[in-house]
Amino acid sequence: MRIDIEDLHVAYAGRTVVAGAHLVAAEGQITGLVGPNGSGKSTLLRTVYRHLKPTVGRVLLAGADLRELSPAWSARHVAALPQERGADDFELTVREVVAMGRTPYKRAFAGEDATDRDIVARALADVGMDGHAGRRFIALSGGERQRVLLARASAQNPNVLVLDEPTNHLDIRHQVELLTLLRTQRRTTLVSLHDLNAAASVCDRLHVLHDGAVVASGPPREVLTPALLAEVFGVRAAVVNHPLTGDPLIAFDHRAPADQSEEEDAPTAVTPGVGSVGA
Repeated sequence: MRIDIEDLHVAYAGRTVVAGAHLVAAEGQITGLVGPNGSGKSTLLRTVYRHLKPTVGRVLLAGADLRELSPAWSARHVAALPQERGADDFELTVREVVAMGRTPYKRAFAGEDATDRDIVARALADVGMDGHAGRRFIALSGGERQRVLLARASAQNPNVLVLDEPTNHLDIRHQVELLTLLRTQRRTTLVSLHDLNAAASVCDRLHVLHDGAVVASGPPREVLTPALLAEVFGVRAAVVNHPLTGDPLIAFDHRAPADQSEEEDAPTAVTPGVGSVGA
């Protein structure tokens, strides 16, 4: 199921947070959103899983305007893992939290069937939490909770996954396992990531947000250039080939931020639609 975002504007508290964003998340691909804090990534994702309404523009799922689709239809086809989580005080077990992902498929007061149980068990196993099914969710660490909530989204059996910083709170091993799982599932996935090297490795396509606008789009190797990293993120970096995978690997200069005035080849200002790749 393909996602098309057309001329999206989103405002709240009297401030425009996303301004005229255009992007595509192709069916079966992992599409990444990257950008500095406050660039509009989370706000854009919230419009896709219906937490916010756009002031202008639209979100299309398989060509249909999201605003014209019923919440029940959306719940069966789109699953989200937001940054803001309302489950921290649940007095539920891990398994019960994951089983909530089956709710869109159940009639009121209907119990689980064998299919539900198999899907929940598989979702727990995929994130390495099958041995913790009976634990209380509230007793888990932040990383464990993140994995359980991802399992809940997977149990929803969606066509589309919308993930806002899914590697938050995870140690490096579980970050790698989670990102590998996303590639294995091959669902249409729209994900925001702070870790640019993770984004370069796992994403088929990237969209770079800056001040609420998409300023570059394309394959990671074409988008994550030293010039863009300096202009958008304010860092000095070299982009080389990863010695193990061949993916783009960003080597940051941690001693000082980018000083474009000292660079002979200082990049020009990035503006929406100018210099972007395959927007």
